[in-house]
Amino acid sequence: MNTRFCITLLTAIFTLQVAAEDWTTWRGPNRDGLSAEKGLLKQWPVGGPRLVWKSTGIGVGFSSVSVSEGRIFTMGDGADGSAVHAINAKDGATLWKSVELGKPGGNYAGTRCTPTVDGNLVYALGQFGDFVCLQAKDGKEVWRKNLMKDFGGRYSGWNYTESPLVDGDKVVFTPGGNKGAIVALNKKTGDLIWQSKEFTDGAHYSSLIAVDFGGKRQYVQLTAQSVAGVNAVNGDLLWRAERRGQTAVITTPIFDKGIVYVTSGYGVGCNAFKVTPGSTFTTEEIYANKTMANHHGGVILKDGNVYGFSDSKGWTCQNLKTGELVWNNSGVGKGSIAYADGHFVIRSEGGKGTIALIEATPTAYVEKGRFDQPDRSRANSWPHPVIANGHLYIRDQDVLLCYDIKAK
Repeated sequence: MNTRFCITLLTAIFTLQVAAEDWTTWRGPNRDGLSAEKGLLKQWPVGGPRLVWKSTGIGVGFSSVSVSEGRIFTMGDGADGSAVHAINAKDGATLWKSVELGKPGGNYAGTRCTPTVDGNLVYALGQFGDFVCLQAKDGKEVWRKNLMKDFGGRYSGWNYTESPLVDGDKVVFTPGGNKGAIVALNKKTGDLIWQSKEFTDGAHYSSLIAVDFGGKRQYVQLTAQSVAGVNAVNGDLLWRAERRGQTAVITTPIFDKGIVYVTSGYGVGCNAFKVTPGSTFTTEEIYANKTMANHHGGVILKDGNVYGFSDSKGWTCQNLKTGELVWNNSGVGKGSIAYADGHFVIRSEGGKGTIALIEATPTAYVEKGRFDQPDRSRANSWPHPVIANGHLYIRDQDVLLCYDIKAK
C-alpha cells in the first residue's frame, strides 16, 4: 500500500476521533461547566444516544460524577453511612467502595458533593461535614477532617453540599463561620495552611472557583451574605461585595475579566460586579435584575453570554456585560446544564427527567434531539450531566447511565 495513502488514511481516522478529556471535579476541568471535547454528535437520534451501560449500587444521593483515567467517582448513602464509589468507565463495574465518611441522611437524604480527583488522590465531603482524602486506586483512607470539629464550621438547613477545590498543593473548601469561612489544607497531609480570618460568612451551598486577576491568585466564593475573593497564598480578604441571598444560595459564581457574576433563586435574581485591582481591590455593582434567577442547575458563560434556567423565564440566554435578556424558552423545564462541542446538554429535574441537546448560540433556543431518562427514580434528578471522553453520564440516585455521544 502506498505510504502517502496510509498516512492520509491514518490522519483521517485520528481526525474523526473524539478529542478526549477527563472531568475531574465539580463542573469539569475548570469548574465552569465547559468541556473542550470535539467530534461529538450534532444531532441526537430519536430516543437519544446509545446507552453503553447502566451501573447500580452507588446508594442514595444527588452527587454528580468525576471521571479520571478510566475511572468514575461519585458518592452515595448506604444503610450505615455515606461513601465514595469508584466505577470502571469501560463497563460500569464497581471497582471499590470506601469506608463510611459519616452518617447517612440529611434534609433531602443523600450525598451532595461531587468528589474531586487529583492524580492518585480523591477528596470528598459528606453532608454532615466529614471530609476525607482517599487513594484513587483502592479507596484506602489517607487522612480525614471534620468541618465543624476541626474548623468551627456550621452547615445550613440542607447540610454541606460543596465540592472541594484542589489547587496546587492545597485542597480548599468552605466550613463557614467565625473562625474563617474558607480553609486551605495541604492536600497530601491534611495539615492546615490557612483559614480566612477576615472572611467569616456562614457556609451556604456554592462551590469555590480559582481565578488569577490583578496579579493575585484568588478563590471566589458566594454565600447568602456576599461574594468575595480571598488570597490563595494566605487567605487574606482581597475584596467583598455585599449581596443578600434568600433561603438557599447554590449556583457556582462566574468570573470573567474582572466581572464577577452571581445568581440565585427564591426571587433574588442575578448581580454583576466589576472588580478593580490596585493597592486594594474595589468592587462596583454593574447591574442587579431578575433575568437569571438560577436556583441550582448552574449557569455557563459562553462567548459573552450566560446560559441556564431562570425560575422566572425558563431556559435563558443573558448578555454578561449588560444583563439584558437575549432569549428564553421553556425547553425541558427546570434543570441543569453542561457544554461540549458547540452544544449544551440540559436535563430536567422533574417528571420524566428529559434530557436535550441544544445549540450554544445567542440566536435562539434550538433543540437537536431529546429523550426521557430510563430507570427514573421518584426523586428530583438534581445531579448535573457530565461529558467526558465522548460519553454523557447521567446520575439518578442509585443508578448511573453512560451514553455514547461520539460522532460516527
